[in-house]
Amino acid sequence: CSNDKDAVVQEQVRKSILTLGNQQPDKVLSMCQDYLVKHSKLVAGHRVVVLQTIELVVKSKIDDISYPKIKSIISLASDEMTRSKEVSAEWQQAASNILVAVGNKYINDIMEEILSKFQPGVLPHFFVVQTLASLSDSNVYGMVPFLSAILGTMLPMLGMAKQDNMKWVFSSALYRFSESILEYLANLDKAPDPTVRKDTFSGEIYAAYDILFNSWLQSREPKLRLTVAEALGSMSHLMAHDKLEEQLPKLVPTVLGLYKKNPEHYIVSKSLCQVLDASVNMGSRVLETQMDSLLSALHQQCDILYLSVFDTANTFPDRLMVFVLQRLENSNERNRMGSLAVLRHLINSTTSIMETKKLLILASIRQPLVDHSNKVKKRVVQVISAMAHHGYLELEGGDLLVRFIIQHCALPDTYYRGQRPTDPEEVTNEALRSMCDNTLHLFTTTVGRLTDVLWPMLLCYLTPSQYSNATTPLCKSLILLANKKRAAQEPNFIIDFTAPGECHTLTHRGTRELMMSPMSHGAPSLSLLLAIVPNIHPKAEALWSTEIPQLLTHLEESTQETLDKKSWEESLLQFLSKTLVAIDDGQWSCQLAVEATRYLPTYNNSLEEKSFLYKCIGMTLQQCTSKELVRKQLQEVLVSARHNDATERAGVAMGIGLCASSHLDGTLTKLEEFGKSDAFKKASGIFGLLKDKNDVEVEKIKSTLILCYGYVALNAPEDQLLNRLDNDILRSISKHFNTKVKTQGYPSFQLNSLSLIQSVGLIAKAINTCVRKQGYLFSRKQELMGVMMDFIKAEPADALRTPVRHLVMTTCANLMYPFMAADCSSIPLTVFTVSQALYTDTFSALHELLRNVLARDLSPDGLQSVFKHIEGWLSSRQDHERERVALFSLFCLVKNLVTFHNLGALLGRLAPRCTDPNPGVRRAAIDCIYVLLHIQLRYEGFSLDYKDDSVEGLLTVREKLNDPDHSIISKRLPQQQLNTLIFMLFEGLVDSQSNCSRASSVVLNTLLKNRGAGLQDLVPEMLEVLHNRLQVIGEEQVKVAVAQSILILATQHLQTVITTLISYPLPFDSWSCEMWTALGADSTVARQIMEMIVEKLNVIAPFVDKKEFMLKPGMTKVATSQPLAMTCALREMMMNGNTEEAVISLFPQLFSALLVRMGSSVGVQLPKDINSNSIGADRKASGKTIAVNFDVCGVAVEALRILLARAHLDAVVKVLDQDSAWDKMKDSQQHTAGVTLLSRAMAKHAGPRLPMIVESLCPSLNNIYECQRITVTAFFSELHICLDILSAHLQQSIMRWRKSVFIDVFPQGLENDEIRCASIMLLGNLSKFGSGEPVFKDQIHNVLVSLLLHLSDPNAQVVKVSACKYAMRVCAPVVGSEQITAMFQNHLHEEKGLHYGEFINDLIKYIVSNLGQISLLVCYWLTNVLIKCLCNIHTFPCKSFCNLFLYPTRSHF
Repeated sequence: CSNDKDAVVQEQVRKSILTLGNQQPDKVLSMCQDYLVKHSKLVAGHRVVVLQTIELVVKSKIDDISYPKIKSIISLASDEMTRSKEVSAEWQQAASNILVAVGNKYINDIMEEILSKFQPGVLPHFFVVQTLASLSDSNVYGMVPFLSAILGTMLPMLGMAKQDNMKWVFSSALYRFSESILEYLANLDKAPDPTVRKDTFSGEIYAAYDILFNSWLQSREPKLRLTVAEALGSMSHLMAHDKLEEQLPKLVPTVLGLYKKNPEHYIVSKSLCQVLDASVNMGSRVLETQMDSLLSALHQQCDILYLSVFDTANTFPDRLMVFVLQRLENSNERNRMGSLAVLRHLINSTTSIMETKKLLILASIRQPLVDHSNKVKKRVVQVISAMAHHGYLELEGGDLLVRFIIQHCALPDTYYRGQRPTDPEEVTNEALRSMCDNTLHLFTTTVGRLTDVLWPMLLCYLTPSQYSNATTPLCKSLILLANKKRAAQEPNFIIDFTAPGECHTLTHRGTRELMMSPMSHGAPSLSLLLAIVPNIHPKAEALWSTEIPQLLTHLEESTQETLDKKSWEESLLQFLSKTLVAIDDGQWSCQLAVEATRYLPTYNNSLEEKSFLYKCIGMTLQQCTSKELVRKQLQEVLVSARHNDATERAGVAMGIGLCASSHLDGTLTKLEEFGKSDAFKKASGIFGLLKDKNDVEVEKIKSTLILCYGYVALNAPEDQLLNRLDNDILRSISKHFNTKVKTQGYPSFQLNSLSLIQSVGLIAKAINTCVRKQGYLFSRKQELMGVMMDFIKAEPADALRTPVRHLVMTTCANLMYPFMAADCSSIPLTVFTVSQALYTDTFSALHELLRNVLARDLSPDGLQSVFKHIEGWLSSRQDHERERVALFSLFCLVKNLVTFHNLGALLGRLAPRCTDPNPGVRRAAIDCIYVLLHIQLRYEGFSLDYKDDSVEGLLTVREKLNDPDHSIISKRLPQQQLNTLIFMLFEGLVDSQSNCSRASSVVLNTLLKNRGAGLQDLVPEMLEVLHNRLQVIGEEQVKVAVAQSILILATQHLQTVITTLISYPLPFDSWSCEMWTALGADSTVARQIMEMIVEKLNVIAPFVDKKEFMLKPGMTKVATSQPLAMTCALREMMMNGNTEEAVISLFPQLFSALLVRMGSSVGVQLPKDINSNSIGADRKASGKTIAVNFDVCGVAVEALRILLARAHLDAVVKVLDQDSAWDKMKDSQQHTAGVTLLSRAMAKHAGPRLPMIVESLCPSLNNIYECQRITVTAFFSELHICLDILSAHLQQSIMRWRKSVFIDVFPQGLENDEIRCASIMLLGNLSKFGSGEPVFKDQIHNVLVSLLLHLSDPNAQVVKVSACKYAMRVCAPVVGSEQITAMFQNHLHEEKGLHYGEFINDLIKYIVSNLGQISLLVCYWLTNVLIKCLCNIHTFPCKSFCNLFLYPTRSHF
C-alpha cells in the first residue's frame, strides 16, 4: 500500500507506520530496513516512500532508537544514497535526509560514514556533497569543527568538476558552509569550541573564491551563476580584509552586472548586500570610489534598496541624500518610486542624521506630490506617513502634505462596481483612497503631536466641493480630535472664527452636513455636528443632543437598499427646522441662507444633493426676518438655477414653496417679477438662427415657474391660499403655459405640460385641506379635469414612454372629493428594475386614483364599478399586469371593508391566481381571498376580532404557496354565491397561465365534492359549459380535471347527468365522447350507468317502420334516437380502461344487449331529423353534416368489439378480425354468417362465459322483432354445433337451458325463410343432447310432422343444404326406433334426391309398428300439428301430404 498510486493512501500508510514507529521504533526500522534489503530491485518510487518513513521515525524518536540500530540505519542510508552513480534526485534525496536527521545527534558517526566517501583526489557523489551542505545547515555547532578539513579536501575537487550540476552542488555547499561559519562565529558563547576564528577559514575560502569568481561565475547556466553569486556574498565575510579590499573594484561591478543577465534579482541583491556589508564592516575606502556607479545601478532596483542602503548611508550620508533628492526630480516612474522608497527608509532608520535635512526633504517632496502616477502617489503617501511620525508635518510646508492626503481621500472610483483591474500591479483610485483614509486616521489616533496641527485645519476642507468625497474620513478624524479636546477641556476647542486664517463660514456648515447623501456621509456628518455643536451655536446643543442620536439610530437600522431616501430627507428638513426655531436668531438664519446659496454651484455634479440644498435654503428662509434678503435670495436661486434639468427644477420649486409658507406675498411678487424679467426676453440673434434655442430656454424657465406656483400653493398658509388662488396662482400658470411652441426633437409643450400637471395636482392637494375647513367650492375643478383627460388622450395607447399618465392620474386623484391621504405603506409593492420605474410610479398613481374614486361610493356597487375595469387583467399573459391587478384588488379590499353580493365572482377570479407562476400574484391573491372571507364573516354576524381557523389557515398557505387548501373557500362561501363562483371557475379553466387553469379545476372539483349535492338544477347548464370549455382547453392536466368534474356530478346526480348527455346531438362530437369516457373512470358509476342503459335498450323500440316513398310499396326501418345514443354512450364509456371491472361483472348482460341491438340495427336507416329532440340547438346543424358517415349498425358492432376487448377476449376479436366478421354482421345479406362466426369464436375462446350469455339471450327468442330473433337463433345454432369443443361441465351447464331453448326456438317465425332454416338447424343441434332424455323425445315427436312437412319446403336451403334433412338425421336416435334411425340415415342426405311419397308411407309403417303404446299419443300430436299446418300453410301440397300420411296411419290403427 505504501506504493499505492493514490497519494492519500500513501500518506495514510506513512502515518500508520509512523504511529507504530513511535511505539516500537527499533522494530519498525528493522522491518523497513529488511524490506529494502530483501527487495533490492524495488522500484524507485516505492523505495522513496519507505525511506521517507524511516526519516519520519528517526526525526520523531531519535532519542529512543538504540545505537546499533542507528549504525545500521546510517549504513543503509549511505548505501541507498550512493548505490547509483547517476543522480536520482527523489530517491537519493530521501536517503540523504535520513543521514541529516541522524546527524542532528550522531554527527561523528555520520561524518565517519560520509567522509569515507569524500576522499581526496576523487570526485565525490553529488549527494555526498549535498548531504554535507545540508548537515551544515541543520547542525551548525556539530559541523563547523569539520569544515576546515572538508574545505581542504574540497578545494582540489573544484578544479575536477566539469559538469554544471557538480559545480552547482559545490557552490551551494560553499554558501552553506560560509553561512554556518558566520553563525558559529556570531554565537561563540554557545559554541563548543570558542577558539575558532574567521581567519581559520580565510585561506581556503579565498582559494575557493578565486575559482568561483574567475571561472564559474562566467557560466552560461543562469541557475549556476545565481548559486555562485549567492556563495560569493557569504564568502566575502570570511575573506581576509586585504584580499577583499583587493577584489572589491572587480567584485562590485561584476555583481551589479548580474542584474542584466538574470531575471531573478533577489539573490543578486542579497549577494550585493553581503558584499557591501562586509566592505563597510572592515572600513573599506575603495567603496567610496564605487559609490556613483553603485548608487546609479542600485537605483534601478528599487525593490532591494531597503536591504542595501542603510549601512551605506551611515558611512556616506551626505552623498546618499544628495543622490536621492536629485533623483526625485526625475519624472520617470520607476526612478521616482525608487527614490521615494529610499527616502522613506532613510527617514525611518537614520533619525539623527536626517534631523538637519528636514526642510530640504520637505522642499524636495513637492515635485512628487504633483506626479500623476498612482504608483508614485502610493510611495508618496508612505513617505508622508513616515514624516508624520518624525515631526516633519509641524514644520512650514507640512500643510501641503496633509492636503495631499485629503485630496486623495476624495478620489473617484477607477472602476464601476464589480469590475476588477486587469493589471495585478495597478494601483487603483480605490486602493489609493483607502490608503489615504487609513493614513489620515493614523495621523489622528497615533501621532499625538499632530493634534494641534489638524485641529481646526481639517475643518476647512469640509467646505470646498473638491473635497466632498473625503467628507466621511474627515468627519471621523474631526470627531476624534473634537472629543479628545473636549474631554481634556482644551481652550482651543472653541474656535475663534474671527481670527485670521480660520474658516469663517464654519458656523453654517450644519446645513451642508444635513444635505449629505443619506448613507455615504449622513452618519459621520451628523456625528461631527454633535461633536462640534458648541462651535455652531450654543442654543442648538440641547436639541441636537436628543435629535441627532435618533437620526443616527435610524441610519444604523437601515441599509443603502432599505433606507427610504424621501423619508430621510423629510427627517433632515424637520431637524433643520427645529434647529432654526431653537436658535431663534434671524440674523444667523439669514447668514446661513446666504452661505448655502453661495455654495449652490459647487453641487452641479450632484443634482440630488443640490435639489436638497434648495429645500434647505427654502426652510432657512422661513426663519429670516429680512424680507429684502428673502427676495434677494429667491432672485439668486431663480437666476442661477439650471432650468434644463428636471431634478434641479423640482428642487428650486420645492425650495421656493417652503419659503412661501412664511413669505407668501413676497414669494408671489418675486415670481411675478421674474416672469417679466430679462430672462424671458428672446434675442433674435444673427439672421434669427438662435431663436429656436432661446425659445427652448425660455420654455424651460416657464416650466420651472409653473411648478413653483404649485409648490407655493401646497405650502401656503391655509388662511391665505384661497384668496390668492385664482388671481395670483392660476392666472400666472395660465400665462406661462404655452401650447403652441415646439422645440427641436422634444416639444416644449410636453415639458410645460408635465409641470402643469404636477402643479395642478399640488394645488388640488392644497385645496382639499382648505375645503374641509372653509367649505370652499373649487369652480375650476371640472375645467382642470378636462385638461387632464386631454393629456391622457394625447399619449400613445401602445407604449408608456413619458410620466404623463402617472402625473395625470396622481393629479386626478387629488382633484377627487373627498380626498383621503394616501397610505400605501402596508401594501407589499413589487420591486421592479430601473427600466420599469416609470411603470411602478404610474401604477401607484392608478392605485391612488381608483382608491379616491372608490371613496366616493364605498358600497358593493361602487367597488364593482371600479373592479369591472380591471378584473379582466387578472388573466393577462403578462406577469406584471396580473401582479398589479392582484395588488390593486388587495389594496381596495384592505382599505374598503364592504360586503359583496358578487363575492362568488370575485373569488372565482382570484382563486386561480393562488397558483400563478408569479410569486407576487400568488401572495396578493391569497391575501385578497383572506380579506374577502373576513368580510363575509363580518356579514354573517361575527365580531371584528373573530378568528376562523380555516380562514386563518390561509396565512400559513401564503408562506408555502405550493399546495393551497381550496376547501377553505367551499367551507366559508354562502350558498347563494356558489353558483356564480362555479361559473367564474369555468372561465378560469381556459386561463392563459397553465398553473391558474389547473388551480381553477382544483377549486372547482373541491367545490363540487363539498357542495355539489345541492346543484341539481344547474347540472345540465354546467355540463353544457364544460362541453364548451373542453373545445378550447389545451392543458392536458386541466382536461383530466374536467373529466373528474363530470364524474363528480355523476356520483351526485346520475340520472340527470345521463339524461343530459344522452340528449346531446348525434353523432357525439369528440368533446361529448370525452365526457362519456370520463364517466367510465369510476367502476361503480360505470356499472350503474351500464345497467341503466341495458335496461333501457331492452324496453325501448330500436326502430320504427316508416313509408319512405308514397308511390312505392313497402316500409323502411328508421332508427329511434335514444337507443342509438345509448349505444354510442356505451361504446365511449368502454373506451375508458377503468370500466374493466364493471364490464367483466356485467359481461353477459352487455353482450346480450349489444348482440340483440346489433340484430335490430341491420338495414336500419338514420332518421332525417335525428337531433330534433336533442339539447344544444347550436350543434344540431353540424350534426346533420356529420351524420352522412354515421352507421346505426356500425355503432352496435363497434361497441360489441370494444366490449370483447375490454373483457380480455382478444382471441375472439383477433379471429373475427381475420374473418372480416364485423363487416359481415353489418351487411344484411351476410348478417347471420357474421353472427355464426361470432358464436363459433365465443364457443372456442370464451366457453366459461356462455352459460350466462345463453341465459340472458333466451328471453330475446320471444321478442316481437323478427330481426332480433334471427340474430339470437343464428347465434344459438352455431353455438350448439360447437358444443363438442366445450368441456363436459359447460355442456352440462348448457343442458340446463336446452328445454326452454328447444321449446321456444322452433315454433317462432316459420314464415320467414331465414328463421325457418336457422330454427330447424338449431333443433338438430339441440337433439344431440337428447338421447335418453324423455323431454327431448317428447319434443322430437311433437315436431316430427313439421320436419316431414318441410322436407317438401319450397326453399332448397331449408330442405337440402343445412336444415331439414340434417335435423332429421340428427334427431333420429332420439325418436326411439332403430328402423326409423336407419331409414333417416340412409335416405336423408343433402346430395341425394328423395321420393317423397314412398318415404312417408314407409315411415308411417315404422312409426306405428315400432312406437308401441305411445302410437296413439304420437298420432294425436301428429294430427294436431298437421291440422295447424293445413290451416296456416298454403304453398305446400297439403292434401297429397295428408293422404300420404293419414291413410297408412289409419290402416295400421
